[in-house]
Amino acid sequence: MENVTGEGISDQIGRFQTQLQMDGRGRKHRILMVSDFFFPNFGGVESHIYYLSQCLLKLGHKVVVMTHAYGNRSGVRYVTGGLKVYYVPWKPFLMQNTLPTLFLTFPIVRTILIREKISVVHGHQAFSTLCHEALMHARTMGYKVVFTDHSLYGFADAGSIHMNKVLQFTLADVDQAICVSHTSKENTVLRSGISPEKVFMVPNAVDTAMFTPSPDRLSCDEIVIVVISRLVYRKGADLLVEVIPEVCRLFPKVRFIVGGDGPKRVRIEEMREKFSLQDRVEMLGAVPHAQVRSVLISEAFCIAILEAASCGLLTVSTRVGGVPEVLPDDMVVLAEPAPKDMVRAVRKAIDMLPGIDPQVMHLRMKKLYSWDDVAKRTEIVYDRAMQSPQTDLLERLPRYVRCGAWAGKLFCLVMIINYLLWCLLEYLQPTEGIEEVPDIRPVHARLESVDDTCETQGKGI
Repeated sequence: MENVTGEGISDQIGRFQTQLQMDGRGRKHRILMVSDFFFPNFGGVESHIYYLSQCLLKLGHKVVVMTHAYGNRSGVRYVTGGLKVYYVPWKPFLMQNTLPTLFLTFPIVRTILIREKISVVHGHQAFSTLCHEALMHARTMGYKVVFTDHSLYGFADAGSIHMNKVLQFTLADVDQAICVSHTSKENTVLRSGISPEKVFMVPNAVDTAMFTPSPDRLSCDEIVIVVISRLVYRKGADLLVEVIPEVCRLFPKVRFIVGGDGPKRVRIEEMREKFSLQDRVEMLGAVPHAQVRSVLISEAFCIAILEAASCGLLTVSTRVGGVPEVLPDDMVVLAEPAPKDMVRAVRKAIDMLPGIDPQVMHLRMKKLYSWDDVAKRTEIVYDRAMQSPQTDLLERLPRYVRCGAWAGKLFCLVMIINYLLWCLLEYLQPTEGIEEVPDIRPVHARLESVDDTCETQGKGI
């Protein structure tokens, strides 16, 4: 009966936190990636998590992904390279986000953390509900946490104000944060109040082996502009409604292929009907990531960024956020987010097309962007996170108080309740009663081991 007292639970929690801190030193990291956005959904965040996880596995780290269920895809799945994915049984509520519950996700998050012997929890995307809740629970349990912000937000509209306050709550107690551009870093620091010293800039990358130029030189007799993006307001889909008719009027040889889906797809289809552009504007709908290259290399021009440049295609984009940081000036034509300036940029890009060498552009992208480099830089962030001092609840509460006169008190109350819930879970199901799963070496690690064995045997022969 000694373990049911408050003192017994506190002793267990103290030993658990000490063990976590010791486990993070002198060994490879055991990482839990958490986000509402992962395959089979398609998007930039999903690709980022997948490729980063694969490269971290190659570096010898253990990586597990946690996301919500997608249709019938629920439970534990293994994907390429032996990457383990937990599709927890929560259904998306809005825009692939789960319904915010604050505390109901704690039992399953705790179980996964203990079963997989996790040392670092890495959350992705500011508007991922599952990400925020998992980071909150991980900090309550004493784990090191890292957060990656993939998007920019404003400061004036109601949605941004709400999201910024949620981000302030989450980043008040993270060990390290990552942003994908310098502009994103400034935006995140201003929105959340996190110390700039805790924020690293690690850019996105592209799988240059997957996105290669077409071996045949494409003709400029017909110019095809490809748009592959989520058709939402944030991605500039409304600009397409005004830009496409004007470009088609000015350039009779130009036609458009639009790949992607979203709420703005209806507006683009209405525009196509209004201006009778059915034969010049093709709507592909959602395009699986594996098929993006086949769409890109069949054309001579594209409005996309990294994948398009890796395929040797000239890129047009709006001068917003961190976009100007992505490519050199001779590989991208930038425009203000206004229809007239976008049309000007397209005209300039069409004039530049004859001088573009796709193979040279691909080789430049191969040197500029590499997921292996992103993984090594992220590894440094994990090392820094593991070096941060271990703190208890009383030391962490003042960080939330600084979040605002009323919000600070509310955040403190949430964290106190979460801590008491953890104590209850420890009493109902002690850590010692949760079975740890055996580690399964990634496929590439087993192949390397076989190669080494064969090489050794060959030398013996």
